[in-house]
Amino acid sequence: MTVDAEEFIRRFLLHTIPPGFQRIRHYGLYANRNREANLKLCRKLLKAPLSSPLSPPGKAKAEIIEAASRCPVCKLGTMLREMKLYPIRWPARPP
Repeated sequence: MTVDAEEFIRRFLLHTIPPGFQRIRHYGLYANRNREANLKLCRKLLKAPLSSPLSPPGKAKAEIIEAASRCPVCKLGTMLREMKLYPIRWPARPP
């Protein structure tokens, strides 16, 4: 099937979104509603490990959090959060 240049550009531009808009996925594997269940099913069908690749095997979540909150210098004390930095909201388009 061949189409002329104008028709190709028209069809291509149907898939673009206007400036200032953000595309949100409401379907597929990564849709918010079923993401966890879909990924578990994919891992099961692919015979992949069910644990997260970021967590080391054999350690509980509490142990990982405790190790991450220790002081990186002395490894003894516990670091406390002093304040929370909120993300900066930038305009949709650059000025």
